[in-house]
Amino acid sequence: MHTLEAINLSKQYGEYTALNGLHLSLKQGDIFCLLGQNGAGKTTTLNIFLGFIAASGGEAKIMNTPVSLNGANTRQYLAYIPEVVQLYPNLTGIENLDYFSRLAGFSYSAIRLPEFLLKAGLQEEAHKKRLHTYSKGMRQKVGIAIALAKNAQVIFMDEPTSGLDPKATQEFTDVVKELGRQGKTILMATHDIFNAVNVGTHIGIMKSGSLVHSLSTSAITANALQQLYLETI
Repeated sequence: MHTLEAINLSKQYGEYTALNGLHLSLKQGDIFCLLGQNGAGKTTTLNIFLGFIAASGGEAKIMNTPVSLNGANTRQYLAYIPEVVQLYPNLTGIENLDYFSRLAGFSYSAIRLPEFLLKAGLQEEAHKKRLHTYSKGMRQKVGIAIALAKNAQVIFMDEPTSGLDPKATQEFTDVVKELGRQGKTILMATHDIFNAVNVGTHIGIMKSGSLVHSLSTSAITANALQQLYLETI
């Protein structure tokens, strides 16, 4: 069974085509990185799957359930990590995790909560520090911990490495790869060509709302992907 599927998915804003007949199928363990310039359709794709906007045509499915018919049901399977993770700055990392886990219907003991933060790569000494002291990379780790606590099967990420230094990017990449090994399905919109080759199992290049190229990362190098990307856009 495909955990995430787009079937002839489209989105129109008047005469403007934001998404044009997208076909996409992901299974457990897939990490699919969507590349493309601003306006190519990456974020529109994520927003339709997340139920933030309605498609104009076609169908988006999560765990074989159409998002358009049962958005509340599909949301139980997913988590979303935006470019800037929205958390409460005056709460600690572990307090944010506890709050958002309970909001999703999960209640964990004081022993179990730190396990999710550690699995997300957040060091123990940071767990009880307030979020306003966190770097962007640390906030993202809390976002991943929340996804783990929710037992999300599908995780959407929008420009997750934007603004991260090389060390934080590598730490984030290691965590995402581990999520894939655990069978999570990840759809990531990104501009980071080199990280996409490093973290992804598959890569798609979008242009003007269409998926122009779709390929396995095992079949291309970072330099070759950069050349293909430049030729495409």
